Amino acid sequence: MNKSNTINLSGIHKNYGKVNALQDISLDIKSGELFGLIGPDGAGKTTLFRILTTLLLPDSGKASVCGLDVVRDYREIRRRVGYMPGRFSLYQDLTVEENLTFFATVFNTTIEENYDLIRDIYIQIEPFKTRKAGKLSGGMKQKLALSCALIHRPEVLFLDEPTTGVDPVSRVEFWDMLDRLKQQGITILVSTPYMDEASRCDRIALMRTGKCLSVDTPAGIRSTFSRLLLAVRSASMYRLLEDLRAFPGTYSCYAFGDAHHLTLKEESDAGVSSVVSGLETYLQAKGYTDVSIESIKPTIEDCFMALQPEA
Repeated sequence: MNKSNTINLSGIHKNYGKVNALQDISLDIKSGELFGLIGPDGAGKTTLFRILTTLLLPDSGKASVCGLDVVRDYREIRRRVGYMPGRFSLYQDLTVEENLTFFATVFNTTIEENYDLIRDIYIQIEPFKTRKAGKLSGGMKQKLALSCALIHRPEVLFLDEPTTGVDPVSRVEFWDMLDRLKQQGITILVSTPYMDEASRCDRIALMRTGKCLSVDTPAGIRSTFSRLLLAVRSASMYRLLEDLRAFPGTYSCYAFGDAHHLTLKEESDAGVSSVVSGLETYLQAKGYTDVSIESIKPTIEDCFMALQPEA
């Protein structure tokens, strides 16, 4: 094992009956790294988190956290890591302060002993410390759960889809908090279905149906996108999507927000120019008079879609 890595996975498999939840997952996550598992529901992110936090046994393969085997050394790993599951799992009938005190006691510490670590997070919910956790907003629940996961000063922090269902402002605030925690030397492994959050990570793994499709920095992932990417818009977006997919020169076309992202089969500069011209003529013949076509830079989501198997 490379001692500069905090988390090592080699050939991890996990099945639920006939469902292959994880298929040959091998990853090395460096000490002090903010690493993201990016993928939709069903990609295997939560299963991988449960294995790394010793809540689930792999069917095969090996995994270690802080140099400790997840099967053999599960007790010691649990003392060294913090885990924030995707579903809010704190005690709804206890107050904010009572929840935090309880988790500090479980790890034989106190709020005061490690307050400096959670100060920036906790001060935002401290005015509501006597409110029951079940009565908090989504953003406040998120901050309380993070405070509870950090109260024993873990070496590694596991955050399973921490921003799902949280408003956009709270999402940004949460990632700002993760940046500050990383500066304190904590290794952070976070999963998210939101592709736009990938850029906040040092490195990411794109996951789909239990497999790692690609592992690299966000910039490195984007650099692998080899085709010209076009954003195409019109007032009749649904009809436009069908017509773009029927165009003979189309390689792929997906709806992305207010535009359709289109790649072409032709890859040479001269060929692309000719195909784009042909596309404009094709759309005019279909009755479009307001189509706009512009070249754009690929996002992580574009790269993820490009890694999908062809239908």
